[in-house]
Amino acid sequence: LIIGGGVAGLIAGIKLLEEGKSVTLLEKEGCVGGQCRTEILSKGDEKYRFDYGGHRFITNNEALLSFVEEILDDNLLVATRSSVILHKNRVYDYPLNLKNLLKVAPSKLLLGTFFDTLKILLKLTKADDRNFETWITSRFGKTLYENFFGPYTKKLWGVEPNGLSADWAGQRISLLDLKDVAKKLLLKDKKTVRTYAKSYRYPKYGFGELPERMAQKFEDLGGKIFLNSEVASFEYTNNSITAVYTQAERFKAENIISTMPMNETSLKLGYESGLKFRSLRFLCIGLDIEDFSPHTWQYVSDYDLLPTRIQEPKRRSPFMSPKGKSSIMLEIPCNKNDKIWNMGDDELLEKVKIDLKKLGFEIEQNIADYFSFTTEHAYTLMDINYDIKRDDAIKYLNRFNNLVMAGRQGTFRYIFLDTAMETGLMAAKILLGDPSVSKEKIYNHKNEKTVIETKSIA
Repeated sequence: LIIGGGVAGLIAGIKLLEEGKSVTLLEKEGCVGGQCRTEILSKGDEKYRFDYGGHRFITNNEALLSFVEEILDDNLLVATRSSVILHKNRVYDYPLNLKNLLKVAPSKLLLGTFFDTLKILLKLTKADDRNFETWITSRFGKTLYENFFGPYTKKLWGVEPNGLSADWAGQRISLLDLKDVAKKLLLKDKKTVRTYAKSYRYPKYGFGELPERMAQKFEDLGGKIFLNSEVASFEYTNNSITAVYTQAERFKAENIISTMPMNETSLKLGYESGLKFRSLRFLCIGLDIEDFSPHTWQYVSDYDLLPTRIQEPKRRSPFMSPKGKSSIMLEIPCNKNDKIWNMGDDELLEKVKIDLKKLGFEIEQNIADYFSFTTEHAYTLMDINYDIKRDDAIKYLNRFNNLVMAGRQGTFRYIFLDTAMETGLMAAKILLGDPSVSKEKIYNHKNEKTVIETKSIA
């Protein structure tokens, strides 16, 4: 029995079915995909498509790439990413480059960063890993922290950066410190870091195509998918789960792979983990213009503006919007049932239009239509004590010998798409008796303290 119809659960099921196992999958939503779905805004005969976030397929796992290529066939494109940072009415290239910095950045910012670099070069500041704020300020200085890292991070997570774990910075910021930045800027180091791969693979009609086709393969192999089937409770003993209940049915299972969020799986098995997620609301706007900007992503670092990112889906695939038209999707961090989460679409649009004007974008006359959607478990909240809470939850869940956790939410890890799929495959291998894989290996899969520089096969 597999809980959750995202890519991790689906690929686990496909692997088990190929090995002759009987597999049933429960998905709480009305369609598969989890956070890899694609929503459609229809305007007459025209369709605007919007993903749940900024997915792109990057991997150095050749077997996984072959699987995705086989599933999507001719519908797997190669896309090229272009990103910028919007900050105080200035546009910065991302990744940074010296020519743009000297041209765009105000002298006060440049001077402050210069002196911060000197302090780091002269070793007047030492690495401090107590929390996110100290990690950044000790490596990148106060100037960049106060202008970029601090405001953006506080907006994204909804908590003060000194209340976040330093692990978040170590795993997601690919440059080590200002010395590393200076080296890349001055020596024009061309190495591609994983957090910014220029080339990536992308499905023609949005990322929802991947789980949809995986679900078709799953069913072709004999697997059963139950949609609108949220897990209500478990039937269990001290060391084994005997059945899973939805509102409508009881499912017996010898073995269970759960990609349900770790905190929810724990709670339904009698343990309050204290682990939390940050939610997102996506405001999607179809436009009656051919182009909004030349960029895939625009990061909005100003704390007083609602969005953290503006995406233009057609920059990933020209088939994401009608011919001759474009669209934008604004990512707005929130918590479930807070003011932003519950706000009506009309009110949210009015607020966002004001923010867009402040950024120099006037879309009033070009809006074809709009809608919004939310995702509750967008980001694992890596607060200052998350690792202790996560370890305690894992210890509790490991009591159940026929339960294997997998996926991004199931392992409580902010991991890339390919890594999430790999955890699904690893979970299947455990059930197939592969001695090279263990639950511990899944929980720590690609859990490096620093981001590995790796080039996409694409």
